[in-house]
Amino acid sequence: MNTDYLLPPGRSFELSRDLLKGAIDIHVHAGPHIFSSPRRVDPVEAAIEARDAGMRAIVYMDVFEMSNGTSWIVNRVVRDFETFGGLIMNTAYGGMNPRSVKTALYYGTGAKYVSFGAHSTYFQAAREGHIVDGKFIPLSELYPSFKTEELDRCIRIPLEGKPDPNLDEILRLIADHPHVYLNTGHISVPESIRLIELCEEYGIKRILVASSVTKIATMEELKWMASKGAFIEYTLAAYTHTTPIPKTHYYVEREYMSIDEGMDTAPDGGVKKVSEQIRELGPKYCILASDFGVYTLPTPVEGFREFIACMLDLGIPAEDIRTMVKTNPERLLGLDPLPEALPA
Repeated sequence: MNTDYLLPPGRSFELSRDLLKGAIDIHVHAGPHIFSSPRRVDPVEAAIEARDAGMRAIVYMDVFEMSNGTSWIVNRVVRDFETFGGLIMNTAYGGMNPRSVKTALYYGTGAKYVSFGAHSTYFQAAREGHIVDGKFIPLSELYPSFKTEELDRCIRIPLEGKPDPNLDEILRLIADHPHVYLNTGHISVPESIRLIELCEEYGIKRILVASSVTKIATMEELKWMASKGAFIEYTLAAYTHTTPIPKTHYYVEREYMSIDEGMDTAPDGGVKKVSEQIRELGPKYCILASDFGVYTLPTPVEGFREFIACMLDLGIPAEDIRTMVKTNPERLLGLDPLPEALPA
């Protein structure tokens, strides 16, 4: 008899909630944000809800600010909890700008990560656009100002040769701060592979392959990146109904509103694909996160719990989920491990 369809034992709302205890969400988008893309929670609300759920920490992502300044404020007002932040290199900070990285490392609580861009990577921004008369037209062709103000300043990783002086200095800065992890950001898969090769050359040990890269990489590419010591990030936001909803996600100009991630449909496979890839990669290489904060979705804590519940329903054992929401984030952040509290 085929029993593949049978649901795993022990699944319950209580278990999904218990697995939040001691967990760390490394991808939270709390407010503030631009008016056209409202947030679900502010940073204090996000921290309090996570603390009250028994979580250990959260990491703020902010495409406009050094979020380690936000974490500095929150850590002063929310007791018995810890938050972290860092820098997403975007055109608002001059793109590939070593000065912004150097400043972030010594600002607020100090950057815990440096990300190579969100929507202002060349790979991302070049794919954003509108359907005009049934044909997709890139924003850079529709609006000359988009090309000069955004696309020409976007982050690109050279696929061969030596890094240019800006990239060289940034990699050296990260290498000189071993408690900081490198986040690939929304670059292409070939760029991510090259960046990981450079990490090896520069001695950078803490690496996160962003979910935007994960969902477009092949299994062979993910296995190669994991073999080099990188953690592979899976976020629920990358597999939700909001992925194809048009947003002014990064750009203040409303005419630049585009489909999130440059896609016109949701990713193939959904959360089932996530569970299948985790089984093939192995949970020791993977990190689960929410990437929640947009107002069309639940709060980050509830999104994180839903992701955990989905993995339980798809047969991922509780101990593997614990590895991906607690143990691996602790390793990425360089935190001493808390005692395990896995429910019986």
